[in-house]
Amino acid sequence: MNVNFQYSKSLAIEGSVLLLLGPVPAVGWILAIIGVILLLKATKELSYYYQDESINRNTWTGLKYYIVALVALAVGVGIGLASFATAGLFAGAPFTLAAGVVGGLIAIFVGLAVAFAFYLLAAVHLRKVYDTLAQKTGEASFTTASTLLLIGAILTIIGVGVILIFISWIFIILGFSSMKPKEYQAYNGSTNGYTQPPTSPDQGMTSQIKTIS
Repeated sequence: MNVNFQYSKSLAIEGSVLLLLGPVPAVGWILAIIGVILLLKATKELSYYYQDESINRNTWTGLKYYIVALVALAVGVGIGLASFATAGLFAGAPFTLAAGVVGGLIAIFVGLAVAFAFYLLAAVHLRKVYDTLAQKTGEASFTTASTLLLIGAILTIIGVGVILIFISWIFIILGFSSMKPKEYQAYNGSTNGYTQPPTSPDQGMTSQIKTIS
């Protein structure tokens, strides 16, 4: 399948930027949805380009876990708030009031716990995506992003992780912006990435002579 590298690269950059704008009030969620769609399209194209289906597969799996995390959080908080509201109707009955408050707190806690677990799973799969891209492109920004993404997901439980996740997406954008097409890369025999090929015939001939000698 023929893939336009520059088109895929542009989709990836645009999708990542829109996801980074997700926290913007009012319109952020719309930008984030568009960003997810563009990024999914880009990773599918890149999986064809690099002939590695794991890029597309891990992106989809990570997204599914992320959606489950959001649903669990919404359900838990929704049930908790409903329990608080119901308890308020029985303010004159201490036992019923206490049961409603406790039930609401338990629902919120369970929702947060489930959401956290699935968010970690999502981060693990997305980390695999950017580790693979780091290997395929030789861009160190993807390696940094994958590490920050996982650490940030773990630390979301204390709030600090949100900052790390934001920074990780900046590195993801840098990685997509810097990556070069395969025709500008020559595999150097290492599993760590690629090196720039000779820029002139003389350099290539010199390299061959050194190899023979």
